[in-house]
Amino acid sequence: MATATSPHEPPPLHGPTLALATIAVSLATFMNVLDTTIANVSIPTIAGDVGVSPSQGTWVITSFAVANAIAVPLTGWLTQRFGTVRLFVTSVLLFVLASLACGLSTSLQMLIVFRVIQGAVAGPMIPLSQTLLLQSFPREKSGMALAAWSMTTLVAPVLGPMLGGWISDNMTWPWIFYINVPTGLFAAALSWRLLRHRESPITKRPVDGIGLALLVIWVGAMQIMLDKGKELDWFASSEISLLAITAVVGFLFFLAWELTDDHPVVDLSLFRSRNFTAGVICIAFGYGIFFGSVVLMPLWLQQWLGYTATWAGLVTAPIGVFALLLSPVVGKTLHKVDPRLFASTSFVIFAGVSYMRSGFTLDATPWVIILPQLIQGAATAMFFVPLTALTLSGLHPSRIPAAAGLSNFMRMTAAAFGTSLSTTMWDDRATLHHARLIENISVYQPGGPAAIDLLQAQGLSGEQALAVIDRQVSAQAYMMSANDFFALTTVLLLILAAVVWLAKPQQRPSLAAAADSGH
Repeated sequence: MATATSPHEPPPLHGPTLALATIAVSLATFMNVLDTTIANVSIPTIAGDVGVSPSQGTWVITSFAVANAIAVPLTGWLTQRFGTVRLFVTSVLLFVLASLACGLSTSLQMLIVFRVIQGAVAGPMIPLSQTLLLQSFPREKSGMALAAWSMTTLVAPVLGPMLGGWISDNMTWPWIFYINVPTGLFAAALSWRLLRHRESPITKRPVDGIGLALLVIWVGAMQIMLDKGKELDWFASSEISLLAITAVVGFLFFLAWELTDDHPVVDLSLFRSRNFTAGVICIAFGYGIFFGSVVLMPLWLQQWLGYTATWAGLVTAPIGVFALLLSPVVGKTLHKVDPRLFASTSFVIFAGVSYMRSGFTLDATPWVIILPQLIQGAATAMFFVPLTALTLSGLHPSRIPAAAGLSNFMRMTAAAFGTSLSTTMWDDRATLHHARLIENISVYQPGGPAAIDLLQAQGLSGEQALAVIDRQVSAQAYMMSANDFFALTTVLLLILAAVVWLAKPQQRPSLAAAADSGH
């Protein structure tokens, strides 16, 4: 049955046109998300090539993250000024140019400048991809639109490190940026051809210069603090303390200004919606925990279980199997099933996976590691689609781009917090466990001299024997620390399974309002 549309609403797309539009928008999204992780494993190669230390090279990641975090919440305001389709296609084309410039950079300074530009122009792409897909699909299939979007955001972070490592090993590092050029040009050309007649109305709103400046200050300070905190020993560093104060004070002034300004650059009144607030809290905390484990698992496998970067990627990659298979199923049934039930089930499965990992040992076989990854794929399929539907439900269609932008900003910020907190906790708890374990290993404890004698009998010196024992103790300490992290996240995820139910039941048909997102 045809879906009724208002005089100002373009009809939904169907058949090959809908399929091609979905591919075009999804490709752009995939390229964007991929770029947030593909450079991570290439930092040592990039740093060596431009003649800087690996710690200086991390600014390649930080610069992109800071600029991207600032630009994402501006999506709603930029959409009103320039139109949904025009802004999306322009962002993709500018992203292509910035990627090309990154690949051509000959110094760290050049690369950082172009990464800042790349991060800034990439900001609106992911929120607008949600908006355009919801606008293109028939209302009754809005769940499938979100499923198509979530599949790209799930697969890209998994493939990013694997692809980045392969390019660094077999090609030169600029190719991690050059691969965006043909992909982006194709996505932009196809998106413009299929969607240019579906442009949203443009409203010339005043520029909230003060709000924008405050946003840049507090988000920039927070992102740099999170990226550099562990390296500088957090608040033992005056630089980190200053950044934290700047972020907090800037955020408070930003709140006061945006809540009273007539034309705020970020629409904070969205938090008056109960569903938006509950959905964003669950998405942010859930994704922060998820991303923390995504960062921690490869580190543990490579540093303490002897996995190569490629094998660590292959062992963790199965998370995408059930995510890809089940996301369309969730999308198809979303209008029949309470999204809170899907989301709550997702958190329970996530908690079960964390509980399984909390029992890992140093003797864990690849299958023991792969099994939770497979199960987690099912949880991720029921995470993004229902929670995004819940977050956007009940909002006026004209507010969807702003809501998608703010929701994605919270999600990305939570991922930054999750990365910093998980790695910091991992190191701190490992230090504590190491100190406790080493208390029971000495020449004065039973078994201590025998272990040292055995190693010396194999040709090691006394100092080398102690180093081997310390390495084994450290491996056990980091294993116990990882167990602590996963035990804690088990509890947090079960709490989130209950928080989901703070949202109101969603009216049928599912996401009917969101389908009008460009208008």
